[in-house]
Amino acid sequence: MAFASRVATQIWDEQPSPRNPYLAERCRCRGYDLLELMEKRSFVDVLFLLFLGELPTKAQAGLLESLMIAFINPGPRHPAARAAIYTGCGRTNTANILPVALSVLSGEHLGGAEVTAAMRFLGKHQKDDPGEIADSLLQHFVPPQDGDRRIAPGFGSRFNGIEPLSRRIAEKLCRLPQCGAALRWGEAFADRLASHSMGWLGPGVCAAVFLDLGFAPRAGAGLFQLVCAPGLLAHGLELADKPVNSIPFLDEEHYIIEPYDGENKSNSMDEASHGTK
Repeated sequence: MAFASRVATQIWDEQPSPRNPYLAERCRCRGYDLLELMEKRSFVDVLFLLFLGELPTKAQAGLLESLMIAFINPGPRHPAARAAIYTGCGRTNTANILPVALSVLSGEHLGGAEVTAAMRFLGKHQKDDPGEIADSLLQHFVPPQDGDRRIAPGFGSRFNGIEPLSRRIAEKLCRLPQCGAALRWGEAFADRLASHSMGWLGPGVCAAVFLDLGFAPRAGAGLFQLVCAPGLLAHGLELADKPVNSIPFLDEEHYIIEPYDGENKSNSMDEASHGTK
């Protein structure tokens, strides 16, 4: 196998300094001078340029900025935010708050992996009737005995009901000029699920916007982490100088370890870890 002699990129061009060729004198992002972008463009514009290779239209920039504001913070009940809170209050180095939280946010439950899956789901059914797809899925859907329902990636219930904020965010985004096929399809799909107490989830809304803006599904997880990162970091830093009793801790009455009912008990440690308190 022959390896490349150097890393090649179409994203970034660096003009070496005449005094030290290892230092950059000027930089270009997709051909645009970085200092000029600083003067004339917004962060959202340059983010769009960085990933998609061209500057956004005003409508595209407005849609992306609205989404980034709407999901800047997944909220303190989100598992990733809780990870940030516990990391901060646990006296971990504050530089590790965001990496810990983002690792949780990468998962399949309300995380980046669900965004990627939702983008693939929406892309696959873009030409299908959303009502028919909903009816077909509902026909064969067996809801779990406990916990929330997921009829499709990015769509389902949260705390056994429709998530009102995600629904309202989706409605607002659908009224923007750059609203595209994925958002409209998702809105119709969510409407059909409403009578079953299911609808939009945050990852589904983000997935639809990313698709309408032209992002590939492989970018969905990372973009979702980028969008939510400010809120996660803020929650962690808020508790970073607080005492450990600033966060809840279960008392003995509510601390229950369920008995293990599996067939394979490999050693005494496994048995002890699943024993009844």
